[in-house]
Amino acid sequence: MTDEQLKQLSATTGQLLLQRRATVTTAESCTGGWIAKVFTDIAGSSAWFERAFITYSNDAKQQMVGVTEGSLQRWGAVSEQVVQEMAAGALKEAKADYAIAVSGIAGPDGGTAEKPVGTVWFAVVSSTGKQLTKSIVFQGDREAVRRQTVAVALQILHDDFLKI
Repeated sequence: MTDEQLKQLSATTGQLLLQRRATVTTAESCTGGWIAKVFTDIAGSSAWFERAFITYSNDAKQQMVGVTEGSLQRWGAVSEQVVQEMAAGALKEAKADYAIAVSGIAGPDGGTAEKPVGTVWFAVVSSTGKQLTKSIVFQGDREAVRRQTVAVALQILHDDFLKI
């Protein structure tokens, strides 16, 4: 997805949030705040974008959004359990209506046989209790993995939570 396509998807997502008088927050690891950047590139996004938690380290995940040490030790930072905790914690801390969490291995190092480079876990949750988690193994270099992660995160919120 190009920068222009990301901007368009962000703007459309923002319009849907605005129509619902809803807010969104993010808890980002592998994207380092890129989802928040795409949201805040849109003029007027302060009406629907609450805040971002850049939880790159395990300590940040624990301190900022309440991920448990047990989850990190048992499943690792790149796992369904951890992104679920990241999203739930961000939703609670920000008092937002929706939260997006991502954690992955962007590369070029850090991959394993079980979790190769390009593995990303996504969680999107709403204050009404709806949640969706999924994992994708992306191809490409670090930039490509991160860009695809941002695009998929926005698409999940847009298509599965906001689109009527």
